[in-house]
Amino acid sequence: MEMPGGLAMAEPGEDRDGLTLDRLHVPLGPFLADWPAGLTLRVVLQGDVVQRADLDDPPAGGPADPFWSRPWLRATTGEPVCVGEAARRRAAAHLDSLGRLLSVAGWPSEAVTARRLRDDLLEEAPASAILPRAERFTRRVGRSRTLYWLTRGVGLLSAADARAASVTGPAVRAAGGDVPARYRQWLTEVMDAVRQLDATAPLNPVAQESPRGRWDAERPPSAALVKLLPRLLVGAELGAARLVVASLDPDPDELTACRLEVARG
Repeated sequence: MEMPGGLAMAEPGEDRDGLTLDRLHVPLGPFLADWPAGLTLRVVLQGDVVQRADLDDPPAGGPADPFWSRPWLRATTGEPVCVGEAARRRAAAHLDSLGRLLSVAGWPSEAVTARRLRDDLLEEAPASAILPRAERFTRRVGRSRTLYWLTRGVGLLSAADARAASVTGPAVRAAGGDVPARYRQWLTEVMDAVRQLDATAPLNPVAQESPRGRWDAERPPSAALVKLLPRLLVGAELGAARLVVASLDPDPDELTACRLEVARG
């Protein structure tokens, strides 16, 4: 039986402690605040604990050239793209992800800082203007004990499991595998990218990764990230589940572009 709006009624079931609690079927996304736009997860909740999570296919009609990966797409077609342009897009993408995570974690002031840095990068601000601000931001966030204690141990993902799922990019390099490890990896890579903003060497799209990992138009890096979500979310409280999604931050536009490539083939 469904309730208004398509929500299923709660039904009883045993939870992990052996108690019988109502199960509620709830969609997360695609228009949830500070959530990857277009991503939809359908979860079964008992209390506030996720018992099951299923991923919806991304909606058709999205962009054929996902914004954050556009320099790598252009480079794979033979168009000349310099390392500095790709580094600017990578740093902005990581700041966009950090803004989402910090907002979900309840630190809106630093979320705003991340988004302002992102916007300035996209508006071609020079490295000399970005670097000192990025250093202050990464130092504040990376050293925050409150943020660390709030998120430690959430969304544990071992390097072996990440590689087995074909994950590349920051998620597989994040030693420790939890939410703090992933946001600290983003911070490290933001600084690395900002220091390359003036690089003029040509981009090698195979050797130099896009923001979410090694670029492959047939299997973009976000495809591996979304496949991890159902397993990582089961057993997590709803607030922790949102932190897990924010710390991986798959790009649904990459998945749409992948579907378009398959359809054209």
